[in-house]
Amino acid sequence: MLDDFINQFWPSTIDGLALGAIYALLALGYTMVYGVLRLINFAHADIFMVGTFAALWTVRSLGVGTVGGIALVGVVALTAVVAGAVTAGSAMLLEVTAYRPLRKRGASRLAALISAIGASIFIQQLFATVVVHRVFGTSEEGGRLPVDEHFKQLTNVVDFGPIQISNDKLIIFVGAVLMMIALDQFVNRSKLGRGIRSTAQDPETAVLMGVNIDRVVSVTFVVGGVMAGVAAALYFLRFEQTNYFVGFLLGIKAFTAAVLGGIGNIRGALAGGFVLGLLEMYGSSLFGSQWRDVVAFTVLILVLMFRPTGILGESLQQARA
Repeated sequence: MLDDFINQFWPSTIDGLALGAIYALLALGYTMVYGVLRLINFAHADIFMVGTFAALWTVRSLGVGTVGGIALVGVVALTAVVAGAVTAGSAMLLEVTAYRPLRKRGASRLAALISAIGASIFIQQLFATVVVHRVFGTSEEGGRLPVDEHFKQLTNVVDFGPIQISNDKLIIFVGAVLMMIALDQFVNRSKLGRGIRSTAQDPETAVLMGVNIDRVVSVTFVVGGVMAGVAAALYFLRFEQTNYFVGFLLGIKAFTAAVLGGIGNIRGALAGGFVLGLLEMYGSSLFGSQWRDVVAFTVLILVLMFRPTGILGESLQQARA
């Protein structure tokens, strides 16, 4: 067991960082909405699922064959743009239809939570019954949709001494880090970012200072949707298939990453995603791949028991405006 862990240490580390990058991007949507509204947006995982279908549609529409190098980067970039646009629009529509009416009526957080669960089920079933069969024209069992058979990534390996990284994992890691840096700069330096932080800190005072709460909430959902779309494109690059329930388990793990880092803390969500991805891969090399999910949820239980505020603890609400 220990020999397997030592022999697989670097491959497990690379796989864990690539998987953790996807978790981290998806966790950002959970943590931003929670920081502003104190709401766990359970439909966020299904927004990610919508993004994977947008990525599938983009790749099939391009009709590309074997791609690698700069061409693969271009395909991934275009896929990320399309998926991000689709998920941003979907997230805004979700906020307007499922959450804003409740917020305007002063409904309880429990009502918003129930609305989130209902929206999640609706989106999933919409894709299961309409999109998979009518739009993509398939009746495959489980709704699992791979890309066309003629599409194939040309996998190259980059050597960094004892570390070997395939180009798809390198693209995933670099792309995710760039998006994380962009988000961090947006929240901390832009006018809209200051509005998000001030609303999270004290919404009543923010209104008195001229902050448009509806606009801030919409921007928060849109930004979270963009991150989910990029995560969907990177996920599709790695696995080259999707289905209408792909967001279920991945969404729970992304939520675990947000809790691990400190729910409501942007940098905590990033740290939590990478830590969770590494722990999953290390657990797989130690105990076997069938224990990967067990490791992830064991981490969630332990964090909630011994450090419920997460690794970093500070929430977006407490961040300096």
